Amino acid sequence: MDAVKTYDYLVIARKKVLGWARGLTPEQYGRRFAIGPGSIARTLTHMLISEWYYVERLEGREVPPYAQWPIRDEEPLGFAVLEETWGAQAPRTRATLAGVRDWDAVLVYDNTSDEGKREIIRATRGDIATQLVLHEVHHRAQVMNMLRQLGVTLEDIDFNAFMYGRTPVAG
Repeated sequence: MDAVKTYDYLVIARKKVLGWARGLTPEQYGRRFAIGPGSIARTLTHMLISEWYYVERLEGREVPPYAQWPIRDEEPLGFAVLEETWGAQAPRTRATLAGVRDWDAVLVYDNTSDEGKREIIRATRGDIATQLVLHEVHHRAQVMNMLRQLGVTLEDIDFNAFMYGRTPVAG
């Protein structure tokens, strides 16, 4: 798998999702749903900060306790700020993925679980990149579900729709 190409796809698909969400009212953006983190605002914020977290780990940085993170789920960003912040973060993520030379290198770090339990995590760089990608896809599906419930018309955003080479055949 080409991690950079896969991330490029995420960015293309993300732009589609953000485009669909851009037209929402603040009430719709913050509306509570019984899925995922509970609103489009919280879910998109969660996706953004999770990407930041995984890049911090890929770069070997210590991550402060969640309470000290610059952006947190409980205080979701307004749409315009979220879009701008994610747009600024994406080049760093892409560069980090492009810079990995050993996907099998094991990273070991101290972590506190969501339940407050301390644990030592061991994962390869490839594992962390896989989590970064699949985590976004997982939550993107939740956002798309919420958008559909709000009556937004969506279209296909599969990898093959954007990333496969295609040549029209006359016939």
